[in-house]
Amino acid sequence: MKLTQKLLSVLLLSQCALAFAKGNADTIFYGGDIVTMNQAQPKAEAVAIQDGKIIGVGSFTNLKKLQGEGTKLINLNGQTLMPGMVEPHVHIMGTAFSEEIFLNLSNFTMPHDTLDSLVAKLTAYSKNIKDGDWINAFGVDPSRTEPFMSELTADILDKVSTTKPIFILNQSMHIAYVNHKALEVAGLTDSSPDPKGGKFLKDSKGHLTGVVYEAPAFYLFLNKMPLPTQEVIEQAIVKVGQRLVSKGVTTSAEITVGGYLGVDKEYALFNAMTRNGKLPVRVRGYMYSSAYPSTNNSYKPGQGDDSFKLIGVKIVADGSNQGLTGAMTKPYDFPAGTKNTGTLNFTEQELYDLAKPRFDEGWQISVHSNGDKSIEQTLNVFERLVTKPSDVKTRLRIEHFTVPTEAQISRAAKLGVVPGFTIGHTDYWGEAFHDHLLGAERANRIDPSASLIKKGMHFAYHSDSPVSPIHPLKYASEGAARLWQVSPQKVLNANQKVSINNALKAVTIDAAYQLKMDDKVGSIEKGKYADFAIVDKNPMKTDAYKIRDIEVNETWINGRQVFKKN
Repeated sequence: MKLTQKLLSVLLLSQCALAFAKGNADTIFYGGDIVTMNQAQPKAEAVAIQDGKIIGVGSFTNLKKLQGEGTKLINLNGQTLMPGMVEPHVHIMGTAFSEEIFLNLSNFTMPHDTLDSLVAKLTAYSKNIKDGDWINAFGVDPSRTEPFMSELTADILDKVSTTKPIFILNQSMHIAYVNHKALEVAGLTDSSPDPKGGKFLKDSKGHLTGVVYEAPAFYLFLNKMPLPTQEVIEQAIVKVGQRLVSKGVTTSAEITVGGYLGVDKEYALFNAMTRNGKLPVRVRGYMYSSAYPSTNNSYKPGQGDDSFKLIGVKIVADGSNQGLTGAMTKPYDFPAGTKNTGTLNFTEQELYDLAKPRFDEGWQISVHSNGDKSIEQTLNVFERLVTKPSDVKTRLRIEHFTVPTEAQISRAAKLGVVPGFTIGHTDYWGEAFHDHLLGAERANRIDPSASLIKKGMHFAYHSDSPVSPIHPLKYASEGAARLWQVSPQKVLNANQKVSINNALKAVTIDAAYQLKMDDKVGSIEKGKYADFAIVDKNPMKTDAYKIRDIEVNETWINGRQVFKKN
């Protein structure tokens, strides 16, 4: 009798499960273009979802059979449904500090700022800061300042204040500017040694100028500042999360976990905020190598779930090309006659010694390399890491990969490298690179998407926020059009333009590939998460340059709406 009852219970449950699988989709979208980014099925009439996953992609007639009593039918009314976009290189914590907690001086529109306008903005802001308290700001960019390449110095910043320490991060995040009060508070003098991986610039007389290179040097100032409260930090992260979903992003990286508060605090913060919904996007975390615990018994590759998971380690091998600190094999073109080739942060052996233990532990290795000299060094290290066929499948990342040679692209292809381009280099800085900083030959090598496609490589576009604004559809537009911003607008090497389809892949399925999530997100396919962006125009039917003007009207994650315009 008992066996019969158990058997009936099992059969009843099975029938219920089967009925639910066949019908009762939670939601069915229809009535507009559906761009799937699935090569096997690029278009569809409708998409059905159930319990946060996609259960059907195809004709509306067929998917309507999945309609149950509680199914919600959503008519797109001519809008376009596409996969939620993937942002594989964002400093979420860095953006929270730089754009929400610090004074944000970023200017990505025309005209450019001047030294006088920057001093005026800082002076106005300083009136609300008490003597002795820090004035913190972000977003100064000499390559987008008039006069061209003019920098803030301690002498200039002393015009803002001599009683309040000032610390300003360059837009690239590789350079900072401080006043004499900040140098005093940090205990620095003209005889202070440079920290490993950092540098204090001096004038011809050996005096500190107030220009500072790289994070190891920044920490000497940051460690003297009081931390914002937990509440302030969380509120800033919430705003960054809202910015992400407002641009259709459903999955993001945090590329430097631990860079601001240490790994333990940042891991706990991201873990909590992705689960309580305050940070609505999925997050893949990469620990900043400088913050990696000296004795790590707490963190393992793949730790976490699809809300927040640690998967990699990020190493910064050089600086910024627009900041003239990216490591180049030949000197920059600016100023005329310079011998400056930028800065390598490590010797090749030091870089290998940083990467090798983490690679052996199973972390995905991500190395920031902008200049061709740094790219060469990174590829040398990667060749030492990749010793067996399975190592090629680890998806080694080179961040920015800005000015590689054809030979370096070929080497990267053999190693299975998945480069990521800050594609805004072609737009915001294209004219500066081409006409002033690098010259035509090197500028034409910037972000060579078409060359990578010819090699069969995956690559992704990203913002490196706060370095450039979060806006994946604009990245796609920049990759397909390659028009620089400064008038008269010109195309930065038309041979490196890509199709709209390939540009969109770089912000969806290939960006997901870079984050090792292409089996779960990045395209609209049965079994993947119901992560979508609903946009007002079909990017596949839009002029490449005008894709940046497409509006995101709604963003859905796990089958739930997390953003609605207005």
